[in-house]
Amino acid sequence: MTSVTSLFSPIEADLRLLSQNLIDLVGTRHPILSAAAEHLFGAGGKRLRPAIVLLISRATMVDQDITLRHRRLAEITEMIHTASLVHDDVVDESEMRRGVPTVHSMLGSNRIAILAGDFLFAQSSWYLANLDNLEVVKLLSEVIMDLAAGEIQQGLNRFDQNLLLETYLEKSYYKTATLFANSAKAAGLLSDVSREIAEHLYSYGRHIGLAYQVVDDILDFTGSTETLGKPVGSDLKSGNLTAPVLFALEEKPYLRVLIEREFAQDDDLEQAIALIRDSRGLERSRELAAQHAQIAVEHLVDLPPSECHQALINMADYVLSRLS
Repeated sequence: MTSVTSLFSPIEADLRLLSQNLIDLVGTRHPILSAAAEHLFGAGGKRLRPAIVLLISRATMVDQDITLRHRRLAEITEMIHTASLVHDDVVDESEMRRGVPTVHSMLGSNRIAILAGDFLFAQSSWYLANLDNLEVVKLLSEVIMDLAAGEIQQGLNRFDQNLLLETYLEKSYYKTATLFANSAKAAGLLSDVSREIAEHLYSYGRHIGLAYQVVDDILDFTGSTETLGKPVGSDLKSGNLTAPVLFALEEKPYLRVLIEREFAQDDDLEQAIALIRDSRGLERSRELAAQHAQIAVEHLVDLPPSECHQALINMADYVLSRLS
């Protein structure tokens, strides 16, 4: 099983520098923002998205060191991701994330948390503009639009039993995979790779991102409250119907009844979780995640062999290994 430590060993020093820079980038313009930055960026997390940017940067800069622009792109990527989490936590009314209080619960104010998220988005856009690469600016600006579109789409589709798998995957792209995909392509563009390689890097990020989201959605039913940092079945309870639910609906007619009444009765949610676990929904979702992970790896074939190239391949195993 691939561990995060071994996976990120080629960029260990890069990630240490990134962690410090993230806090410094937010600056000291206001004590609340400084406290939020220290809380958010000091809380750890897997740093998966900036790690992929750094690995691609090193894998595409053969016999050269990565540039300050590559490093800044990795920082911007994590800043955008973190801003989206701040907003998501307010929308989902989550009190904890990664085992620590969310920003709005720490500050005791949804309003201030939303403004802190807005500030991070604005700050990331400012640093993005300073990269002086219009195509990279367009790619990451599209991510910010996609994140909002995904959140809106998820809200509109709550408790919709007729949701298509394609619509679920589209929403998963907007909410998760867009940042993987567009930041991966942007890293390649900063290395002056060919147009063809840039598109392969985009596809790698897209499919790794989709695999990651499907795995997350499986864990909502197979994980524990301790490991998830939230109650099991939280997404289902809020009406977010994910791949395991959509597959289970094909086998378990009574699941429709429970969803239709939005788990209004005392043991409705527990019954729904039991039906999903008793179906092939989790197994078929694992197959879906593995399929996207495999496609991701196929898009790396044209990169020259290197330690970072191998780490990008191993990333697919790591994403799936979260289910072990």
